[in-house]
Formats: sequence, structure tokens, C-alpha cells
Amino acid sequence: MIIKNARIIDPASGLDDILDIEIESGLIKKIGKIDGDADIDAEGLVLSPGLIDVHVHFRDPGATEKEDMDSGSKSAAAGGYTSVICMANTKPILDDLEGIEYFLGKAKKSLIHLYTIAALTEGFNGDRLTAMEELVEAGCVGFSDDGIPNVDSSIILDGMIRAKELDVPISFHEEDPLLNKENGINHGLVSQELGYYGAPSVSEDIMVARDCALALYTGAKINIQHMSSGEAVDIIRFYKQKGAKVTAEVTPHHFSMTEDLVLKKGTLAKMNPPLRTEKDRQMIIEGLKDGTIEIIATDHAPHTKEEKERDFLKAPSGIIGLETALSLGITYLVKKGKLSLIELLEKMTINPAKLYNFKAGRLEIGYPADLVIFSEDEEYIVGDFKSKSSNSPFIGEKLFGVVKYTIVDGKIVYSSIK
Repeated sequence: MIIKNARIIDPASGLDDILDIEIESGLIKKIGKIDGDADIDAEGLVLSPGLIDVHVHFRDPGATEKEDMDSGSKSAAAGGYTSVICMANTKPILDDLEGIEYFLGKAKKSLIHLYTIAALTEGFNGDRLTAMEELVEAGCVGFSDDGIPNVDSSIILDGMIRAKELDVPISFHEEDPLLNKENGINHGLVSQELGYYGAPSVSEDIMVARDCALALYTGAKINIQHMSSGEAVDIIRFYKQKGAKVTAEVTPHHFSMTEDLVLKKGTLAKMNPPLRTEKDRQMIIEGLKDGTIEIIATDHAPHTKEEKERDFLKAPSGIIGLETALSLGITYLVKKGKLSLIELLEKMTINPAKLYNFKAGRLEIGYPADLVIFSEDEEYIVGDFKSKSSNSPFIGEKLFGVVKYTIVDGKIVYSSIK
């Protein structure tokens, strides 16, 4: 395959130029000016490494009416993603060899590259670590009890020591369950208006501080998931300066929206951790700008229409995000002058690849031809998802950035070209 006349952006090397790219046997063969007819004329379009998401929920096994590996992969491909990492909060929880082998067996049939982490503790019980060495050998790429914050510091310390030996990260959902009264809504003006106490930002801050301190102490690699608190950004910045191996991720909804969205969208804007204040949002954007927050991840969390139509307290938290992430980044960061396009793509390609030591996220001769081609300036109205679910608060919103092709191992797995 030959792709011509693209604006090729490779954050890993700093390349940003109008060039051609040749693919052979699923690998990048040449980047430059190439003779021969074009299979894809990408004039006016951006070509970058395929996007990588370190935080998705594909609900397989156990809740495949919401999403499964096939539909999740199609949703990812439509969003420009060529690699994603699934969380372990399935039914049953992925905490043993049988579960990891089940996942990896099905993942082989996927349109894109599917990876999984394993549970840090057995059954997410918080008091007994899984057979971490065995699970890494079987193919999991890290550990997390995502969705179930653990207040037992001794277990977390032991887990970090073992994870360091295995050279894999542990990812943390940072909310102290003892401080949250109602999950999914920030403790503040909106929660007061609706008659709830909610989840205070300090719940996130103290857990982030603990885990950063333990990471500094152990030398382990950790990932702070879906940041929402501005004060927590400052805490991470401090510990990174001290030398802690801390990576932080933020979702597009947390850098785009505030708690006010709950008043407009109700349960479609309910997520853990919740949307917070404009001050928090601006501090998150500053963290993105100065590199404190290195990764943008979706926390793609499908739920059925019936579940999201329940009373606010009974409805599950979470929204889908794979098909809107790139466009939210372009619309709310690039078009607003907060990040350049190459800086945005860095947080969606090479940085997540580095965290997990993937051979991905860069345009280099001999690397897998995992690519996304998109129009930066074209607008569209959000809707018509490839996901099985449609629990997005962005439905009907006009955004910039339309994916034209997603290519995995040199094969087109998604195209919006009619």
C-alpha cells in the first residue's frame, strides 16, 4: 500500500511534513517521496501513528449486551485506535490464568490489537494479591483493581514491590470510598442543587498522594487513572520532580466539561471520578501542557439505555468515549490553543506505548503499519456509534476531527470514505 500527500505527524521523532508512506507485509517500508500510484491520496489529511488507549472496558466476559471484543474493536477502529488495553472488572473478574487465557484467545480475532491488564487483588477483594508473576507470563500487561479503590496501604506496597520486579505498571482508580457519599457527582454547587453530597475532590487527592509516595519509595511504575482533581495534578507534579515513576492519564470528558453538564445531561454525565469544577478543568489542562499528565485515555465504559435511564443514584457511572476522543482533543485543546496537534497526538500514541513498552506509537521503518488518517478541520455531529452502547453526553454536539481511515498491520480496518 502507498499513501501519498499526507501531512505526516510522528510525535516520537518530531516529524511534521507533507510526505508519502509505503507499507509492505504489514510494516512501514518507507517514508518520504515515493514513486508509484497511490492506493490512498491523503491530500489535506493528517496521518499519524494509530491511537493507543490504555483504559477501556469491553465487558467481555459477563456483560456482552453492553459491549464485546468485536463491537468494542469496531468502536475503537472508528475512533482511530489501533491498540487498546482492557480493564479487569469483567464477570468473572480477570484475576487468574483461565480468565487471561480466555481474553487473549478471543483477542486474536480482533480487528485491532487488544491487550488486557489483570486484577491486582483476587476478586478485587483488596486483601490478597493475585499470582502476579504467573499472570504476566501468561500475557497480561499490567495490574489494576480499576473501579475499586484500595485503602489498604500494605497490600499496595507489596503489589508495587512485585510489579517493579516484573517491570509492569499498576494503574490506580483514586477515590477514597470512605469519603464519597454518592459516587458519580462532584461534591459542590451542582450536587447541592440536586440534593446530594457527592464525591469530594479531596477523596482523589489523598489517594493520589499515598500512591505517589509509595511509588517514590519502591521505584515502581504506576499510572494514575482518569484524573479529575486539579489539586491532584499538583501532587503528581511534585512527586514526578522528586523522581517517582508516575504516569497520569486524563479522559477527554474531564478536560472538556465540568460538573454543570450533570444538570443538562443527567446520568449521561455521571462517571467515577465525577466531572468537577472549571478550576479543576483548567488545572488539568495546565497539567497536559507541562507534561505532568502524559496520557489521554477514554475510560470507555458502555452501559445500556435502560441502565442509564434509572434514577441518578441507581444508574451506573461511565460513558463511552472511543469514537469521540480524538475530536474532543482537537476541539477543546488544539482549536482552543491549549496544545498543538503534535502534542495532542503524543499523549494518544507514543506516551501510552512507552508506559507499556509496546512496539507501537511511532512511524519508523520496520514498525507495524498501525496508522490513522483524519481530517483535522472537518466537523461532524456526534451520533451513530459503532459501539453497542450510546451512553455519551456528547450526542448532538458538533466537533472537529473526522477519522477517514484506520489501518492495522497494513490493512484498512475502518474507513468513513463513501
